[in-house]
Order: sequence, then C-alpha cells, then structure tokens
Amino acid sequence: MHWITPDLYAAFEAEGTNAHRLFTGPHVWVERLGADVLISYKTEAARAAAIDGLHAWEEQTGFRSRRVFARFLPRQNPERVAPVLLSGDASLAFHGEITERGVRFGIDFGAGYSAGFFLDQRANRAFVQARAPKRLLNTFAYTCSFSVVAALAGAQTVSVDLSKKSLDRGRANFLLNGLSLEGHRFFADDVMDVFPRLERRGERFNAIILDPPTFSRGNRGRLWRVEEHLEELLAAALSVADAGASILISTNCTRLDRRALERAGRFALKTARRGGDFHQEPPLPDFPPGEGAQTLWLDVR
Repeated sequence: MHWITPDLYAAFEAEGTNAHRLFTGPHVWVERLGADVLISYKTEAARAAAIDGLHAWEEQTGFRSRRVFARFLPRQNPERVAPVLLSGDASLAFHGEITERGVRFGIDFGAGYSAGFFLDQRANRAFVQARAPKRLLNTFAYTCSFSVVAALAGAQTVSVDLSKKSLDRGRANFLLNGLSLEGHRFFADDVMDVFPRLERRGERFNAIILDPPTFSRGNRGRLWRVEEHLEELLAAALSVADAGASILISTNCTRLDRRALERAGRFALKTARRGGDFHQEPPLPDFPPGEGAQTLWLDVR
C-alpha cells in the first residue's frame, strides 16, 4: 500500500480538513489528527516501518507532525489502552481539536483508546449536512459528530449514549462551532430503552444514525451483540422514522459486510410493512477498499 499523494493531501488542506488517513498497510495504519499523527499497529515491526514511512512522506509533502502517538491494536477490546507519545513535546496538553470541511471537533489522546473522532464516517457526515434534516436522532452518539453537522444545517437533534462523559464532549463540540444547545437533547441512557419512550411520545425523525458497538453491556447488564441484535435495532429505528427518513446502518464488526447490512434492513422493512431503498456514499479516497466501517443508508418510504 502507498501513502496518500501530495495532491490528495493538498486537497484536504484546501477543503479545511486536517483529520484523515495517511497510510494503510499490513498490520498498521497512520492517521493525521490536526498537527499530530497517530500510528495504530499490530506488530512492532509494522510500527517501525510506519515511522520510517512517515518521515519520508513528510519530506515529500512538507507536513511536519508536532507529535507522534502510537496505540497497539489488541485482539480483544478489554485489552485496549490509550495511545502513548513516541515523539514530540510531552508538556503539551493531550487534548486539542481538528477540522473536517471547516467543522471543528475536539480530540483527546489521553481519554482512552479512541481520541474521540472516527475518520471513516466523513462521507456520511457530509451526506447528513447536505441533506439538512429537520430532526436527527443520533444513537450510540459518542462525541456527537453527526449531531453537530446536522445542527449546523439547521436540525434539532437528539443524541443518545451510555457514557455521560462522551455526551459532555459532544456538548463541547457544539460549543466549539458556535452552536447553542437549545433545541438539542442529550440522553445518557441505553439506546434500546430510549426508543420506546420516543415512540410513545409520538416523536419522529427524518435522519437516524445507527453506529452501534460490536459488543457492549447496556442498562441492567443487558448484553449487546451487533450480529444478534441489529435487526431489533433497525425495527426500533423504523418505529420513529418519518416517511422519507434516511437511516445510517454502520458497523465495525468484521463478520458483517454491506450485503449483511442490507439483508437486515430488508428484513426490518418487511416486518414493519414499510418500503425503502439503499444507497452508499462514495468511497473515501484515503481509505483502501474494505478498510473502515461498513456503512449503508436505508432511505425509508
């Protein structure tokens, strides 16, 4: 695999995007997050090769990383640890911000395994902002990037995540972009408990984000496995989806490809006796085919 070209790097700069993939190779990938670089690796040899490649790429493009962080990619999620600083000024704060098409988002290398922003959802965020929904429901919202771009387009938003700390970071992302929190709600709760409440209140949305974890535990120890519960999640989303709604179905589960997502979507539509079509946003130029989350939009009729 190759590092992104100087022309693609320049195109990201021109559109106001300073968070993107730089390189994807066997057992390693390298990402730019503002002035910093994060190397995610499975082997020490892959990490060393990525560091050498980064130095060569910087000479080619003129980019100079302020700091380089690295995180090991374990086989099991419980083994995940926060990135460690490999080079650069250790006295600088581990938190900062990045921009995507001019939209600002906070990141924090010290907050845990993830710095707080998923690069592979760039095209889907752009779709939401261009679609300009009136009401967006963002489930498993994490730091609320989809809610922010929808709000910038004029939407009212509801963001749901089990982690209050993540939602606090989401509120901060709103404020980073000069957005008032009025008209935007944040629920630190189990998504599967929130859907029935929204349905009972007659709330309807014309954009819904479903980007669940592969595995987690919800309220009262409820076990979540995306392979087992995706159809249930889609059925719940359809219960609050307005006619003409767009529902993002996204997963990092390697056992679910786009065809599996479409099968789950069609089953949910049939069960709900509703119609719908599917579409995908264009592939990202900095992600090789098959890399990143598997995503599919369900456009409900």
